[in-house]
Amino acid sequence: MTTAAPISIDPLETLDARFRAAIAAAFPDLPAEGIETHIAANRQPKLGDFQSNAAMPLAKRLGKNPREVAGAIIERLDLSGVAEPVTAEAIAGPGFINIRLLGDAMAASLTRLDTEQLGIEPPEHPMMVVVDLCGVNLAKQMHVGHLRSTVIGDAVARLYERLGHTVVRQNHVGDWGLPIAMVVQKLVELEQGGRDLSDLSLDELNALYRAAQAECKAEKAALALINKVGGHPKAEAELEARIEDAGAQTERAKQRLVKLQSGDPESVAAWQRVYDITMGACLATCARLHAHISEDASAGESSYRDELAGVIDDLTRRGIAEEDDGALVVRVDGLKEPCIVRKRDGGYLYATTDLAAIRRRAGTLGGERVVYCVDARQALHFKQVFGAAHKAGYDRTPDGKTAELFHAAFGNVLGEDNKPLKTRSGENIKLADLIDEAIERARSELNRRIEFAPKFPKDYPEQIIDTAEREQIADAVAIAALKYADLSTERIKDYVFSFDRMLAFEGETGPYLLYALVRTKSIFRKAADAGVNPDDFADAPLLLEEPAERALALTLLRHPGVVRAAGENHEPNRLCAHAYALAGAFSTFFDQCPVLKAETDGTRLSRLRLCALTARALEDALNTLGIPTVERM
Repeated sequence: MTTAAPISIDPLETLDARFRAAIAAAFPDLPAEGIETHIAANRQPKLGDFQSNAAMPLAKRLGKNPREVAGAIIERLDLSGVAEPVTAEAIAGPGFINIRLLGDAMAASLTRLDTEQLGIEPPEHPMMVVVDLCGVNLAKQMHVGHLRSTVIGDAVARLYERLGHTVVRQNHVGDWGLPIAMVVQKLVELEQGGRDLSDLSLDELNALYRAAQAECKAEKAALALINKVGGHPKAEAELEARIEDAGAQTERAKQRLVKLQSGDPESVAAWQRVYDITMGACLATCARLHAHISEDASAGESSYRDELAGVIDDLTRRGIAEEDDGALVVRVDGLKEPCIVRKRDGGYLYATTDLAAIRRRAGTLGGERVVYCVDARQALHFKQVFGAAHKAGYDRTPDGKTAELFHAAFGNVLGEDNKPLKTRSGENIKLADLIDEAIERARSELNRRIEFAPKFPKDYPEQIIDTAEREQIADAVAIAALKYADLSTERIKDYVFSFDRMLAFEGETGPYLLYALVRTKSIFRKAADAGVNPDDFADAPLLLEEPAERALALTLLRHPGVVRAAGENHEPNRLCAHAYALAGAFSTFFDQCPVLKAETDGTRLSRLRLCALTARALEDALNTLGIPTVERM
């Protein structure tokens, strides 16, 4: 028998370690990295809490009988202090090994979980983590395309914070370059024409942005076609006039960009107005989404403008970059396409700015991990930029470490037609409008339920919810619905947006999780009315006798491991799945195990403590995901 590994809070971790040791002892010729334990929750709880399916794939590799392999494993398996001894009778079918945990061991692990940090120990060496998120553009409304970069980015940042690391958020704002200069030029022209711009809105700015782009867009393709196939002389003349006007407008925008870059007061003042209006609306929308993104987190492209020439000079001087057909490129190992850092005309690109950003995020901010929450279409771009940054040494921290650079890529939000979600006119849906509609739908559903509630008073013991509280609840339900639908999807996948599905109070939705949390809190209010206070059950012995109690306990014990895995892999969907499993296990427990009307005082106090642990773990999961909670629904 092998030496027993320490007991973790999560029984899966302990069982995995114990089985690995037993397999290594039974088959010493197997490489350690090739050992898989295949332990999962048992689909037939009457046979045990967990089941290992390791014997079958091992038998195939070793050319042995699966039951023979299973027998060799259990001969060397030490589950002392964790589970009941495993005998030959525990081997089922072709070689499944069933495991039943000891009730006392589960209770002891739950007691270890019952701390302020819910069993999540601070890291021995906390990291500085930089998270790139949101990524808005000046003079544009946030649209549905910003939903995922904002809520996934915020959730990733919150996960790292929950694990005890220091996090710096970076909202990489598109606030520089010729397109912005076009808008600035329009504002200057309006102001020079006597327009009072003090009440300018973001919608008006957006309209100016489109007008500026339209004015600067030459119709050369249409003219080339006319020249090729022939056309009406008048149409040709009109096109030539429009091209001339567009060229003049573009030239004025270029001149304005030069003035802006040189610090011309009039240009800077107009740019600042565009910036303030856009960022004011952006931060307000982020606040509505309960995403922790502040003005301090904003690091626009403009903040790197004075560093780009230095980046190019450095790359050229050290031979990192080379000329290729007039452009300047960095060749990256393993990639066909080089990273272009300067265009033929001498202009800079997104890659140039991103290299400067990595140098700042690692070299100045000290980011040991830099995570980019940007859509999957930018995968090649980040491979090029990360490779170029590493080649140049821009990913080094002040103490000489090499920062880990991650692209936490995500898929698209789709409409019911499985195409990117847009308005009927084909435009991007404003994120603020999406939030407004979600709140309106949540409000209607909440009002319907409250009006219906008096017929069933026992299900709604606290019916009196005033207007202000209804609005608070509607807001929380709407945001929970939006964010859970997004975060619960495997990050890299697309998902179909459906208000009806995501706002449902049943099934795997945000409102269902809020309702589960509210049910736990309702129990404590009822307990207080019955004279039972939290101190009465804070240290009550945990009696895990009923199957539903054991199932809830097992789900609770997964909490620290799931939070760690979700953070380390940048996968909020893991924590969403855990929260849903916890809500489901609690619902079954609540239905099958009377709490306040338990048969004995000891059972009542034990179950109240289980409820308290469930409430804390569920609320912790929701807070870590950035989902707001409520006291009543």
